[in-house]
Order: sequence, then C-alpha cells, then structure tokens
Amino acid sequence: MKSDEPIDLRRFLTPLPVVLLGVATVLCVVQPEEGAATARVTVFPLVVVTAAWTLAMYTLRSPQWTGRTGPMLTYVAGQLVLAALLMTQHPIFFVFAVVGFVQAYDLLPPQWAFVSVGATSLIINLIPGGVPDSSRRIAIAAASVCLQTCLIGLFGNLSHRFNERSEERCRLVTELKTVIGENNGLHAQLLIQAREAGIQDERQRMAREIHDTIAQGLAGIITQLQAADRARPQSEQREWHLEQARGLARESLTAARRSVAALRPAELEEAHLPNAIRELAQRWSARADVPASVETTGDPVPLLTEIEVALFRAAQETLANIAKHAAASKVRLTISYLEDTVMLDVHDDGVGFTVTDLDGPPPADGDSGYGLDGLRRRLDRVLGTLTVESAPGSGTAVNASVPAIRRGGSA
Repeated sequence: MKSDEPIDLRRFLTPLPVVLLGVATVLCVVQPEEGAATARVTVFPLVVVTAAWTLAMYTLRSPQWTGRTGPMLTYVAGQLVLAALLMTQHPIFFVFAVVGFVQAYDLLPPQWAFVSVGATSLIINLIPGGVPDSSRRIAIAAASVCLQTCLIGLFGNLSHRFNERSEERCRLVTELKTVIGENNGLHAQLLIQAREAGIQDERQRMAREIHDTIAQGLAGIITQLQAADRARPQSEQREWHLEQARGLARESLTAARRSVAALRPAELEEAHLPNAIRELAQRWSARADVPASVETTGDPVPLLTEIEVALFRAAQETLANIAKHAAASKVRLTISYLEDTVMLDVHDDGVGFTVTDLDGPPPADGDSGYGLDGLRRRLDRVLGTLTVESAPGSGTAVNASVPAIRRGGSA
C-alpha cells in the first residue's frame, strides 16, 4: 500500500458483526448460568437468525448496497432488535450489541447514526440489569445513557466528517492527477505543433534568404564573370568585372554565414546551456568592457534543442541591445531551472527606457526583426514568454521563460 493511500477500514468493519456474534456465543456456552440449558434452546436459534440477517443484509453485500440509506436503516434496526433479544437470554451478548456503536456513522447519515447510538446505549445499559426500580437508579441509568450517547455521537460525528474530508481530498488529488496528465498531453501536443510551425517558418526564412541574397549573389557573380570573359582584351574593364564578382562573392558568403548562424549556435554544440551562456557573457564583456556575471540556480538538465537555442538567442540578443543602447556599468544574468520552467533573467543598470515604446512602429533601419519583437516570436514557437521591465534611469530587466522539456523526455 502506498503511503498516500487512506486505510480502508471497511475491510475490518465488514466481518466485525459476525466475529463479535461468534465471540459472544462462545462466551455464552462457557459461562453457565441458572437456567442456561433452557436459555440455549432459545439462544441458538436467535444466533442463527442474527447471523443470517447480518450476512444477508450487510457482510455479503456489495459496497453499492451498503452505501444506500434505506437498506442500511432496515439492517441496523433489525440488528438492534436481535441484539436486544439475545441480551434478554444472556447478558454476554452485549459484546455483539456494541457493534452498533462502531457501524452507526459508517452506514447511516449523521442524524440517523446519532439515533442508532442512543438506541444501542439504551439496550446495553437497561437490558442486562433490568428496568431500574427506584428514582435514583433511573436517574443514574438515564445519565449513563445520555453521557454515553453524547460522547460516542460526538466522536462518531467528528470521525465521519474527517472521513468525508479525507475522501474528498483523495478525490481531488485523483482529479488533479488526471488534469495534470491531460495538461501534460496537451502541452506535448502544443510543443509538437509549435516545433512543426517553427520548422516551417525556418524553411520559409531560409528559402527567402537564399532567394533574396545567396541566389541573387551567385547570379550576379556569374554575370560579372561572363562580362569579364567578354572584356578579356580590355584589362581595366575585365579587372572591374572581376572586382565586382569578388564583392558579390563576399556578400554572398556573409549572407550564407548569417543564415547558418540563425540555426543552432556553435556554442551549444560544444557545451551545455549554462556554460554556453557563460562563455557568451565573457566574450561580450571583453568586447563591451562591461562586467557581466552569470549565475545558475536549480539542477541544470539538457533541454530540447529548440528550447536551448531560444534561451541562448535571448541572452545573445539582450546583451547586444545592452551594448547598443543601455550604457550600463554592470550586467547580471541568472539561469533558473525550476520544476516545469526554465527562466533566463538579464538585469542591467543602464539608462532604461519606456516599455510602452516596444508597442510602437519598428525603427526605420529595419532591424527590429532581430530585436525584442523577433525574440518574442522565437520564444512563442517553443511556448515561451518574454517580459521586459524598465524605466528611464532605472535600468532594464528582461525575463525569458520556457517550458522545462528535457531532451528525449517530457516536462
């Protein structure tokens, strides 16, 4: 049994009436009293009837049956009558009668359970000694019945409420586990869709990049080489065409490198994400002449490639923005590995800016696609978020948060 599973008391309560009836019957046989032989003639048939009633109405019944109020009221009432009849034959059968205290709040609603406890207390206190014949004995018996009923009823009611709350907690935990399982399934589906969408976007970007830069550059190189070949007798003209071809080749090479750099960074091929960001910060700090510290909290785990690339690009882009615009004197980067989330926080003490400016039109130089807007789109593709907090003169805090989906595993 797992430690978080409640103990099933029904397994012990179900056979209890039959066990107590058997114990009382044995004690009745081994404790002879006056008129015992005559009493046994009546006791044994009553024991058989009581055992049959208990087995038919409770012990051998399903949980669905014992959970119904009507049949259990009938069963408890019959059990009380039979217990009273048995106690009139021999007082030792109070051992069987006390089962009414135990079963009342397990089988009946609280109000009926209290009545059952009172009736059980009444027959246990009155039948063995007979009806009191004096006011003093009547008062003592009444006080005993009332005190016993109230105490057992109080603790029984508290136990009933505790069990109800425990069952409700177990039900909520089960539902929560189901919801978490469904949420993980949906999360995995969304990530798959996001990865597919990201792959498609990357293909389209590469196609545009090749068409707009590399393909046109190669076409231009071919044109210039053909022109140089035709201008072979004219050395100056031929040299000019060759120089144009060399310039186009350099531009095409730069464009090709830029396209490749937009894929998985080389730093991540050689190191884990925290080390890659730490090396990135060290190189950036040396170029920008600004101290940059990197801290990692939690247990670093290998993440899906797309997620690590998104966080690395977030660090790269944020540091580039700080170098261009922040005029900061120090920068702090924190990578936090939580249970289901990985966060990158970048803080600088620079000049800051008004965050609402991010919602305005892109700048005229056209590089906004490589700025925060492009970074948001990259994080969106891996179900991540980007948060920026800043104010003029108060520095800037950038938070990139992504799901902690492990490489070859799940969140």
